[in-house]
Amino acid sequence: MDTTLLFWNSIISTCGVPKIIISDRDPKFTSEFWTNLYDMLGTKLAFSTAYHLQKDGLAETMILKREDLIRRLGSYGMNYKDHEGYTHYLFTLLPEVQLAYNTSQNSTTGK
Repeated sequence: MDTTLLFWNSIISTCGVPKIIISDRDPKFTSEFWTNLYDMLGTKLAFSTAYHLQKDGLAETMILKREDLIRRLGSYGMNYKDHEGYTHYLFTLLPEVQLAYNTSQNSTTGK
Protein backbone atom coordinates (compact mmCIF):
# COMPACT_ATOMS: atom_id res chain seq x y z
CA MET A 1 0.00 0.00 0.00
CA ASP A 2 2.93 2.36 0.65
CA THR A 3 4.02 2.13 -2.99
CA THR A 4 0.49 2.84 -4.17
CA LEU A 5 0.17 5.94 -1.98
CA LEU A 6 3.59 7.18 -3.04
CA PHE A 7 2.66 6.70 -6.69
CA TRP A 8 -0.69 8.44 -6.20
CA ASN A 9 0.77 11.39 -4.27
CA SER A 10 3.88 11.81 -6.42
CA ILE A 11 2.68 11.04 -9.93
CA ILE A 12 -1.08 10.98 -10.41
CA SER A 13 -1.81 14.01 -8.22
CA THR A 14 0.79 16.16 -10.00
CA CYS A 15 1.00 14.81 -13.55
CA GLY A 16 -2.23 12.86 -14.09
CA VAL A 17 -2.64 9.22 -15.03
CA PRO A 18 0.28 8.05 -17.17
CA LYS A 19 -0.56 6.44 -20.51
CA ILE A 20 2.45 4.14 -20.34
CA ILE A 21 4.93 3.12 -17.65
CA ILE A 22 8.25 1.54 -18.56
CA SER A 23 9.43 -0.93 -15.93
CA ASP A 24 12.47 -3.16 -15.55
CA ARG A 25 10.19 -5.92 -14.20
CA ASP A 26 10.61 -4.80 -10.60
CA PRO A 27 8.18 -6.85 -8.47
CA LYS A 28 6.76 -3.60 -7.07
CA PHE A 29 5.34 -2.83 -10.51
CA THR A 30 4.34 -6.33 -11.59
CA SER A 31 2.29 -7.43 -8.59
CA GLU A 32 -1.34 -8.41 -9.06
CA PHE A 33 -2.48 -5.20 -7.35
CA TRP A 34 -0.51 -2.97 -9.72
CA THR A 35 -1.56 -4.97 -12.76
CA ASN A 36 -5.20 -4.51 -11.78
CA LEU A 37 -4.66 -0.81 -11.10
CA TYR A 38 -3.09 -0.35 -14.55
CA ASP A 39 -6.07 -2.09 -16.14
CA MET A 40 -8.55 0.10 -14.24
CA LEU A 41 -6.70 3.31 -15.16
CA GLY A 42 -6.13 2.27 -18.76
CA THR A 43 -2.36 2.52 -18.35
CA LYS A 44 -0.09 0.24 -20.37
CA LEU A 45 2.85 -1.35 -18.57
CA ALA A 46 5.81 -1.82 -20.92
CA PHE A 47 8.85 -3.81 -19.89
CA SER A 48 12.38 -2.89 -20.81
CA THR A 49 15.24 -5.32 -20.95
CA ALA A 50 17.68 -5.14 -18.09
CA TYR A 51 20.29 -2.42 -18.53
CA HIS A 52 18.69 -1.16 -21.73
CA LEU A 53 20.91 1.84 -22.39
CA GLN A 54 18.40 3.79 -24.44
CA LYS A 55 15.65 3.63 -21.81
CA ASP A 56 17.99 3.80 -18.81
CA GLY A 57 19.75 6.78 -20.40
CA LEU A 58 16.49 8.69 -20.86
CA ALA A 59 15.55 8.23 -17.22
CA GLU A 60 19.07 9.09 -16.06
CA THR A 61 19.11 12.28 -18.16
CA MET A 62 15.75 13.40 -16.78
CA ILE A 63 16.89 12.71 -13.20
CA LEU A 64 20.11 14.68 -13.75
CA LYS A 65 18.14 17.65 -15.11
CA ARG A 66 15.84 17.67 -12.07
CA GLU A 67 18.82 17.44 -9.73
CA ASP A 68 20.42 20.37 -11.57
CA LEU A 69 17.25 22.47 -11.20
CA ILE A 70 17.07 21.79 -7.47
CA ARG A 71 20.81 22.41 -7.04
CA ARG A 72 20.52 25.78 -8.80
CA LEU A 73 17.57 26.71 -6.61
CA GLY A 74 19.56 25.66 -3.55
CA SER A 75 22.46 27.90 -4.56
CA TYR A 76 20.36 30.85 -3.38
CA GLY A 77 20.45 29.42 0.15
CA MET A 78 17.60 28.12 2.26
CA ASN A 79 15.79 31.45 2.00
CA TYR A 80 15.23 33.16 -1.33
CA LYS A 81 14.19 36.78 -1.79
CA ASP A 82 12.19 37.40 -4.97
CA HIS A 83 12.20 40.54 -7.15
CA GLU A 84 9.41 42.09 -5.03
CA GLY A 85 11.36 41.65 -1.81
CA TYR A 86 9.36 38.72 -0.42
CA THR A 87 11.37 35.98 1.27
CA HIS A 88 10.53 32.35 0.40
CA TYR A 89 11.73 29.18 2.09
CA LEU A 90 13.50 27.01 -0.50
CA PHE A 91 11.19 24.01 -0.25
CA THR A 92 8.03 26.10 -0.73
CA LEU A 93 9.24 26.80 -4.28
CA LEU A 94 9.57 23.12 -5.27
CA PRO A 95 6.00 22.84 -6.65
CA GLU A 96 6.74 25.74 -9.01
CA VAL A 97 10.01 24.09 -10.07
CA GLN A 98 8.15 20.84 -10.74
CA LEU A 99 5.46 22.67 -12.74
CA ALA A 100 8.11 24.45 -14.82
CA TYR A 101 9.86 21.15 -15.49
CA ASN A 102 6.66 19.24 -16.30
CA THR A 103 5.38 21.88 -18.73
CA SER A 104 8.65 22.55 -20.55
CA GLN A 105 9.73 20.76 -23.71
CA ASN A 106 12.10 17.94 -22.88
CA SER A 107 15.20 17.87 -25.07
CA THR A 108 15.64 14.15 -24.38
CA THR A 109 12.23 13.06 -25.65
CA GLY A 110 11.27 16.09 -27.75
CA LYS A 111 7.92 16.30 -25.92
